[in-house]
Amino acid sequence: MDIFSVFTLLGGLAFFLYGMNVLSSALEKMVGGKLESVLRAMTSNRWKGLALGAVITIAIQSSSAMTVMLVGLVNSGIMELSQTVAVIMGSSMGTTLTAWILSATGIQSDSFWLQMLKPESFSPLVALIGVVMTMAGKDRKKDAGHVLIGFAVLMTGMTFMSQSVSPLAESPVFQDLLIMFKNPLMGVLLGTIVTGIIQSSAASVGILQSLCLTGSISLGMAFPIITGANIGTCVTGLLSAIGANKNAKRVVAVSIYFKVIGTIICLTAFYGVNAIFQFDIVDEPINAFGIAVVHTLFNVVNTFVLLPFSKQLEKLSKLTIRDTNTQESLLDERLMLSPAFAISECRALAVKMAHTARDSMLSAIRLIDEYSADAAREITEQEEQLDLYEDTLGTFLVKLSSKDLSQADSNEAAELLHAIGDFERIGDHAMNILRVAKEIDDKDLSFSDKAQEELGVITQAIIEILNLTVDSFEREDTKLAAKVEPLEQVVDGLKLELKNRHVRRLQEGRCTIELGFVLTDLLTNYERVSDHCSNIAVTVIQAKESAMEAHGYLNELKSSGSPEFTRAYEESLERYALPKSGGHAVQ
Repeated sequence: MDIFSVFTLLGGLAFFLYGMNVLSSALEKMVGGKLESVLRAMTSNRWKGLALGAVITIAIQSSSAMTVMLVGLVNSGIMELSQTVAVIMGSSMGTTLTAWILSATGIQSDSFWLQMLKPESFSPLVALIGVVMTMAGKDRKKDAGHVLIGFAVLMTGMTFMSQSVSPLAESPVFQDLLIMFKNPLMGVLLGTIVTGIIQSSAASVGILQSLCLTGSISLGMAFPIITGANIGTCVTGLLSAIGANKNAKRVVAVSIYFKVIGTIICLTAFYGVNAIFQFDIVDEPINAFGIAVVHTLFNVVNTFVLLPFSKQLEKLSKLTIRDTNTQESLLDERLMLSPAFAISECRALAVKMAHTARDSMLSAIRLIDEYSADAAREITEQEEQLDLYEDTLGTFLVKLSSKDLSQADSNEAAELLHAIGDFERIGDHAMNILRVAKEIDDKDLSFSDKAQEELGVITQAIIEILNLTVDSFEREDTKLAAKVEPLEQVVDGLKLELKNRHVRRLQEGRCTIELGFVLTDLLTNYERVSDHCSNIAVTVIQAKESAMEAHGYLNELKSSGSPEFTRAYEESLERYALPKSGGHAVQ
C-alpha cells in the first residue's frame, strides 16, 4: 500500500463523513420539528419509545445526534429521564440502516440490476438528480436535493475507501496488525477509539466494511470491533453533557451502561458458545453484507435483552450521578445542533409564555372587583417569569436564526420573535391593572352599579380577545386568529365611548376626577392589551402566508371591507353593546 492509497483512504473517509453530515442535516430539515412533538407524545410507553427512537435515528442518520437531542430535552425539563431509556435503545437499532446501504459495495454479479445497486454505478446519477433539484427547486425540493447529494457523496467516499484498502491484503504490516486484533478486548478498544474520534458508529462500521473487502477480516475479528463502535458513540453524548444538569448527565450514563453491559453480555455469550461448539464460520472471512447482519443482530439482541431492565438502568444512572442542586435551563444550547427540534421547543416555551400572560391578565382583572395580596404577589411573580421567557427565547431565537433553517422553520422563528414581545407587554399591562386595583382598594373607591355594568362589557371583550389570541397561537389556527382584529376594533370603539361618557358625567358633576383617572388608566390598558392581541394574531397569519406584511395586512383588511371581517365585526359589536348611558358615582 503506497502513499497514494493512504491519501485515497483519508480522502474517502472525508467524503464519507461530509456526505453523512449533509445527508443527516437535510433529512432533519425535511422532517422539521414535528418529530419532537411526536417524541414527547409517544414516550410514555416503552414499545412506542423503542419504535420512535429507531424511526427518528433512521430519519436523521445519527444515534449520536439522537443522544444529544435527548440530553438537551431532559436538561430543559421537557422530557423525563425515564422517557429516554427506550428511545436510546431504539436509536441503536435505527443506526444499523447505514451498514445495510453500504453493504452494496460488496455486490459481485453480472446482472445489470444488481450492478446498478453498487455505489459506483448509481452515485453519479443520484448526485446529478440532487444537484438539479437543489438548483431548480425550492424549500422541500431543495432539501430533498441535498439529501441525494449527501447520499451520493457518502457512497463515493465509501467507494474510495474500498479501492484504497485493496492492496492491504498483501501488506505484511497489515497482517501483523490483524493478528493483534484477534484479541476481542483489542477489537472492542479499536472500535471504541475510532468511533470516538470520528463521532460516528456508522462511519466506523463503514470503514470495517471497506477493510473486509481485502478478505482478511473474519467474523471473530469483526464482532468485537462492531461492539466497540457502539460504545464509541457515547463520546459525543459525554461531550454534550458537560455543564448539563444531573438528569441530562444520567441520559448519557444510561446510554453508556446500555452499550457496555450489552457488549459484555453478547461477547460472553458469543465466545462462550463458540468455545463449546467451535463454529468454523468464526474464523472465515466476512463480507460487507455479513458486517451489516452482525451489526443489526448485535443491536437488536442487545435491545431486547436489556429492554425489560429499563428501570434498573435508570436506577444505575441515578446511583452514578448523584442528586445536586443544579438549576434546569429553559432552553438548552445543545438543541441548536438540531435546529428543527430547537424551533419546536421554542414554540412549546412560547405557548407556556402565552398561557402565563393570559393568566396574569385575567388575575389582574379579577382584582378590580376584589383585591387580594396573594393574587397580587402571584401576578408579580408571573411578570418576572414573562421577562425571563422573553429574554431566554429572544436570545435563543436570534442565535437560531443564523443556522441553516428551512423556510417553514425560518417563518416560525420570525413569528415567535414578534409574538414573545407582545406577550411580555401583556404582562406589563397586567401589572398596570394591578396598580389600578391597589389604588381602588387603598382609597376605598368604587363604581356605581351602572358603571360596573358598562365596564363589564369591555372586560368580557378583553377576556374573549385574550382567549382567541392564545388559542390561535397555540393551535396555529389562522381562522381563530382572523377573529381577533374585528374584536380589537370593537374594543377601540368601546374605549372611546366609555371615555366620552366619563367626560359628560364629569361635566355634570356625577363623577369625581380621582375616579376618572382610575377609569382612564383601566381603559387605556385594556385597549393596549387588545392591540398586542391583534399583533400576535397577525403573526399567526403571517407564519402561514410569509409574503404578507403586518401593516399591509391590517390596512388591506380594514380598507377592503371583506364580508368575513364585516360580519365578524358586526357580530362582536352586537354582542358587546353598551347599556344606555348611565353615571359613575362614588359610593
